[in-house]
Amino acid sequence: MRIGGGEYRNQRLAGPRGAAIRPLRDRVRLALFDTVRELVPGAQFLDLFAGTGAVGLEALSRGAAHAVFVDGSAQAVRLIRENIDRLGCASRAAVVEGDIFTSLRSLVRRGKAFDLVFIGAPYGSGLAARTTEALAELRPLLPGAVVVAETFHKEPIADRYGPLVLEMRRAYGETVLSLFRFVPDGAAG
Repeated sequence: MRIGGGEYRNQRLAGPRGAAIRPLRDRVRLALFDTVRELVPGAQFLDLFAGTGAVGLEALSRGAAHAVFVDGSAQAVRLIRENIDRLGCASRAAVVEGDIFTSLRSLVRRGKAFDLVFIGAPYGSGLAARTTEALAELRPLLPGAVVVAETFHKEPIADRYGPLVLEMRRAYGETVLSLFRFVPDGAAG
C-alpha cells in the first residue's frame, strides 16, 4: 500500500495483519481523489472507520490542512499512528479511538467541522448508511462539505439523508463510492 500522489507520493504505508482491517484498494483510493481533487487543498478532512489511515493520509499528502482519523479498533489506531509517524505529519493529524457515533458527538461538542468526510465502514454492516445519517443529524460539516461513503455493491444506501444530497455514485468492481454534498436547510431544490 502506497500513497498515490502529492507530497508523500510513493511512500509505503504499514498494512494490516489478518482480515480485521480492509484497506480501500489503491485503485479506488486514486479514483476517489481524482473526483474530489479540487476540494482537498486546505481541507479539514475526517476519515471514519479509518483502518490504516491511508485515505486521510492521501488527503494530507495532497494538501489537506488537517485530518482526523477515527476508528474503534486498537489495532487500527496503532497502524494509523505508525503511518502518521512514517510520513512525519503528526502536526496535521489527530487520531481518535472509539465508537464512531460517540466520537462524532464529541467532535461536534468540541466545535470541529469538516470540508471532506470519508466513511470506510465494514462491508455489509449497514454502518455506512447509519454514519451518513448521523452526519446529516449532527452536522460537523462546513458549508459545501462533501461526504463520501464506501459500500459493498449490494449494500443499500439512500440518495439523500436530510441535508446530505447524493451528487454522484460510481462502482469499482464490488466497491461503490457515493458522494453526498451538504446542502443546508432551504438550499435544496
